[in-house]
Amino acid sequence: MTLPKALGHIRVLDLSRVLAGPWCSQNLADLGADVIKIERPGNGDDTRAWGPPYAKDADGNDTTEAAYYLAANRGKRSVTIDIASPEGQALLRELVQHCDVVLENYKVGQLKRYGLDYDSLKAIKPDIVYCSVTGFGQDGPYAHRAGYDFLIQGMGGLMSVTGERDDLPGGGPQKAGVALTDLMTGMYATIAILAALTHRDRSGAGQYIDMALLDVQVAMLANMGSNYLNSGKPPRRWGNAHPNIVPYQTFACADGYIIVATGNDGQYQKFVEVGGRADLALHERYATNPLRVQHREELVPLLAEMVLRQNRDFWIEQLEAVGVPCGPINNLDDVYSNPQVLARGIVTEVPHPTAGTVKLVRNPMRLSASPADNAVAPPLLGQHTDDIVGDLLGHSDDEIAALRAKGVL
Repeated sequence: MTLPKALGHIRVLDLSRVLAGPWCSQNLADLGADVIKIERPGNGDDTRAWGPPYAKDADGNDTTEAAYYLAANRGKRSVTIDIASPEGQALLRELVQHCDVVLENYKVGQLKRYGLDYDSLKAIKPDIVYCSVTGFGQDGPYAHRAGYDFLIQGMGGLMSVTGERDDLPGGGPQKAGVALTDLMTGMYATIAILAALTHRDRSGAGQYIDMALLDVQVAMLANMGSNYLNSGKPPRRWGNAHPNIVPYQTFACADGYIIVATGNDGQYQKFVEVGGRADLALHERYATNPLRVQHREELVPLLAEMVLRQNRDFWIEQLEAVGVPCGPINNLDDVYSNPQVLARGIVTEVPHPTAGTVKLVRNPMRLSASPADNAVAPPLLGQHTDDIVGDLLGHSDDEIAALRAKGVL
């Protein structure tokens, strides 16, 4: 039995490129929405060229599909339209009448020049949900600046709390290993769009959504931001340690590294008992977490010496047996061969027009009645242009050929 899709009744006009916007629209596609991805004729989404690596064909040769692009565009339909041309703008205004959501990440004011801004499209489709993703939002002194994930990680405070301590070798600011701000903006945008669709279903009214990378980055500082707001003291970098919990960090073993995350005093006591240092369990300077935080500089070297005596497997086996949170630091070879990752079926292989099949990471949302599984590969550039312009909008083959000859499609 085929289960229904939660957003099977929703169509999205996706004018976004690169990562934050496409991550949002991929979520919507995974949940069943018909996502129509608008791309530049000839080149398409910038990330199509962000390789190597590229997907391989049956002979092991590179296709034109960069792995970066494949990561964020599953389940969409690609249409090539030159939005700078009057004919392209007219096609998009036709198309919006068939859509529920418009998603874009152009610079502030850029789409207004083309008659594709919220006010212009609202006049055509009053109940449209229109989501703009920018670096700094639609107002404020930075609104017209270009925003990039790396810059926002720095400006938004993330890099001030990420990286090794300044007083240790290798200390200094460090960005996250993935474009975390882009990804989180895509997630917040997904939630905002779903909320706006629910509001529309109840009221009949669409609305405008203003998503800014800087807003998201400041919001996702979470407890670090709260620590500052309630103390007036900017938090600093702690490397792989935690500012409020000790021990909650990485340790070197005899043959590698582990993470130990003791969330309470009982777990700490079990940790040191396993390591043969029961004397540290009820020590007057280390018995409670506030004391351990206060005396971390003297305690952590003692714990590091203790952990270094045994190998990684010993620690993981022994600590798991007594309920102390711990784990290895895996590379991606380890991740994708991990028995839990394999059991959960996180990697999926889907048919692809030029690569035969491509491996993708499935959506982690597990819905029992309306699953977010999407076994449709990211589209080739313009793969669905004729379907959308011809079948959905009703243009004839001759009209499509004429538009293509003019470079509109």
